[in-house]
Amino acid sequence: MKVTTIAHLRQWKQEKRKFATLTAYDASFARLFAEQGIQVMLVGDSLGMAMQGHDSTLPVTVEDIAYHTRCVRRAAPHCLLLADMPFMSCATPEQGCLQAATLMRAGANMVKVEGGKWLVPTVQMLTERAVPVCGHLGLTPQSVNIFGGYKVQGRDEVAANRLLEDALALEQAGAQLMVLECVPVALAERVTEALSIPVIGIGAGMSTDGQILVMHDALGITGEKTPKFAKNFLAQAGDIRAAIRLYIQEVEQGLYPAAEHSFQ
Repeated sequence: MKVTTIAHLRQWKQEKRKFATLTAYDASFARLFAEQGIQVMLVGDSLGMAMQGHDSTLPVTVEDIAYHTRCVRRAAPHCLLLADMPFMSCATPEQGCLQAATLMRAGANMVKVEGGKWLVPTVQMLTERAVPVCGHLGLTPQSVNIFGGYKVQGRDEVAANRLLEDALALEQAGAQLMVLECVPVALAERVTEALSIPVIGIGAGMSTDGQILVMHDALGITGEKTPKFAKNFLAQAGDIRAAIRLYIQEVEQGLYPAAEHSFQ
């Protein structure tokens, strides 16, 4: 099996070939996902809520992410593995580099950072030091206390233009991948067309180059409140392996996300 790289994702964007990604936190699920065809995985700070039982991602530490990154890497050696930079790990560019080094040594191929233009110096410094970076715009869960909850971002023209400017600035600074979370379909389409780097959506409609879901959302085991953009593939498929194959198939064919999973 060939190792998946960011070069493959760039090629898929050029070919307009959509791809499915998932969060993973342990060896068992990472191996299962890889066997079903998931080639890109994220060790997300979503583990704070999905795995640790917190009500936000804020308590997650770099050490937590590094631990789960090592687990996933052992079981999925060929995947392109992203690791989240958790809350306040990028307070300064220098701090960001030191924390990113920990995650790269744990097995990550790329780190994901939440935020806009203020991260440009950090992205530049990381890129110069051979750490690939994925940006994350829209609903950035680490900013939940600023947003006043988990709300759709970029609904008005001013906010939409600001988000597009942030995306272009991060790309120019060296970001090689972008995640858009909970933004209107039209804005996600604008950003995807404006950027030369691949764009992965979650609650951003079907126009992005790829899709990502928290694995618990894809399997219908989230808990009491399921996000609007989530779909329970396990309920339709009957078993976990078939559910992951169905998710990949629906993303590649443009069937997921449908209108009911998107924000207009």
